[in-house]
Amino acid sequence: MVSRRSVLQWATVVATTAGCAALGRDPVQVQVVDVEPLDGEGMELRFLCKLRVQNPNDAPIDFNGIYVDLQVRGSSLATGVSDAAGTVPRFGEVVVGIPVTVSALNIVRQAIGLYTSSDRGRIDYVLKGKIGGPLFGSVRFESRGELTLPAAFGSEAPRPPP
Repeated sequence: MVSRRSVLQWATVVATTAGCAALGRDPVQVQVVDVEPLDGEGMELRFLCKLRVQNPNDAPIDFNGIYVDLQVRGSSLATGVSDAAGTVPRFGEVVVGIPVTVSALNIVRQAIGLYTSSDRGRIDYVLKGKIGGPLFGSVRFESRGELTLPAAFGSEAPRPPP
């Protein structure tokens, strides 16, 4: 019969091994490479977001699911999940498609925030997510950037004609 103590010891060994395996691993790099429209429901927009996942490590990364959260100007704009499975080869890359949903309310909130902002020409974004792996092998990622809008959207507010 298996005792509670042996189960706890086994769980500790597995967690420690998984933690050690994650140590020394360089973070994966994730970039958006394409966005295609999908059919939405009601007050939402849906897109197929294609991500390039690059593995700068000496070991392949097996994955069986992916989650993304696109944050714009400090708040969540779009999220998506996929049960895609595969392997990112060692020192390699793969493109993964993820259906992403944007609610109309989030779009309105972002538009109002952009309009009332003193710096309308610049939009900061953060793409966060998790690539699911076997057992305790999930890999988190984060990619930050800034979009610069054309001068028509810039920091100068349009003035009404005299």
